[in-house]
Amino acid sequence: MMPSLQHLLYLAAFLFCTGLAVVMVKRNTIMMLLGIELMLNASNLNLVAFNRLYPASLDGQMFALFVIIVAVCEAAVGLAIVLRVYQHYQTSVPDEISELKG
Repeated sequence: MMPSLQHLLYLAAFLFCTGLAVVMVKRNTIMMLLGIELMLNASNLNLVAFNRLYPASLDGQMFALFVIIVAVCEAAVGLAIVLRVYQHYQTSVPDEISELKG
């Protein structure tokens, strides 16, 4: 039994709200990146769910693939920045970093 469009949209809304809550509440940079990834996955679920309405078209799946590629690039660049900042400041909490130049 395949889930209905309404169930998929509720799941995507739950994932998006969870990711937004993680970004708003957590002060750790890596947890903030994970929250952003959760929000991107929720948008992917929306794209694929709405693509089920028009099975002949692959537009939703192509957009979802593009979002996945952007998410991978964002994660790679974000983790590289976090590691570099941690190496310099010995913290990954954004509020504790007081200066940009070192």
